[in-house]
Amino acid sequence: MTNFHDPIRHLKYLRQSLSQDNEAIGFFISAGCPLSVNMPEDEWPLIPDVKNLTIAINAALSNEAKYSILLEELQKSGKDRENIEDILSFLRGLLAVAIGGDVRGLSESDLLALEEKICAEIVGKLDVPLPSGETPYHRLSNWVRSIDRKVPIEIFTTNYDLLLEQALDDLEVPYFDGFVGSRRSFFDLRAVEENLIPVHWSRLWKIHGSINWHQQTIGEEKKVFRSSQPEEGATHLIYPSHLKYEESRKMPYLALIDQLNRFIRRKSSFLVLSGYSFNDGHLNDAIINALKSNPTGMVLALQFGKFDLTKDEGGGHRYPKAYELAKRQHNLNVWTYDQAIIGTNQGKWGAIKHKDDEDRDILEFAPSVIIEGGDGASEPHVKLGDFSVFTDFLKKFIGAQVGEQDAK
Repeated sequence: MTNFHDPIRHLKYLRQSLSQDNEAIGFFISAGCPLSVNMPEDEWPLIPDVKNLTIAINAALSNEAKYSILLEELQKSGKDRENIEDILSFLRGLLAVAIGGDVRGLSESDLLALEEKICAEIVGKLDVPLPSGETPYHRLSNWVRSIDRKVPIEIFTTNYDLLLEQALDDLEVPYFDGFVGSRRSFFDLRAVEENLIPVHWSRLWKIHGSINWHQQTIGEEKKVFRSSQPEEGATHLIYPSHLKYEESRKMPYLALIDQLNRFIRRKSSFLVLSGYSFNDGHLNDAIINALKSNPTGMVLALQFGKFDLTKDEGGGHRYPKAYELAKRQHNLNVWTYDQAIIGTNQGKWGAIKHKDDEDRDILEFAPSVIIEGGDGASEPHVKLGDFSVFTDFLKKFIGAQVGEQDAK
């Protein structure tokens, strides 16, 4: 028996959930989101996804003998040489045991030089501005500032780029990212953990670091600072391994993971994931453990593309880890274009029977698509997994209040 989910009902639920002004609402922006920014064909994407970013970095460092050794050792360890986060994490793991000696044919100085070159390449690829005009990032920022809220919006991101910062600045949306000060902004752990921030400021938590974070040694202590732009020659802090930092509780990374955990554990919290492929086991654990402890919390993962890969793509499930987790955790829902897992139940988006005028705005986001090989039959698709479409959804309902939705 095939299960079906009513797209109109669930889109209405999403609209109402996002209209709450006194509940914890958050967004989790990940690697797929920059791909939604419209660019001229020869300039797209604005920022490549992790795989293509890694391919570009591997090509740029292909003449570095030490980098070739690093990739060979990485492959021997069963890691993915086309995932720059795996490469950096592996490198920093070697650094932790290379002090004063060699490990796997690489010295401490070799590893430090490679880390600097990799981070410089990443910064070069990611230090780009949003194009002029409206972008999905601007639509999200405009929605954030659209109404006064009793509980601030929280935005979590694994991306190192400055696209969110640019959009928020362009629209003059006040936000707090954990750093304070102007000349050399420093991380304020107390303000983060005790929420000592004005309620009308949104929160921006960069849980994998940022291209404009850097580390300096002050006296004998290592400190993290944030500048307005990436600093040339600085020790950039992007996707750091916890192995590198002896006093990691004082560093931003664990504090920001803790913040994600605290957010999901809040009563009736609602977190929307965009562009996240569920390939980070550490983040998956943080999300699932928080959901297990808070049955009133909800995480909605909006996934790009159909539920399954096409034959040309190799077949099989497109996001197997996401599906596995959602089928076990009732308050983790996963929506793809043609199917969804809601309340642990997998099903296709079902035929829309109620096409009355009052749902016209919602119907726009559940268009009928002709089924390939289905003799002209069609089925609804919900394409909010495209970050651009999702922010169109936000724009459509900017300023909508709960009472207005309930009255319909």
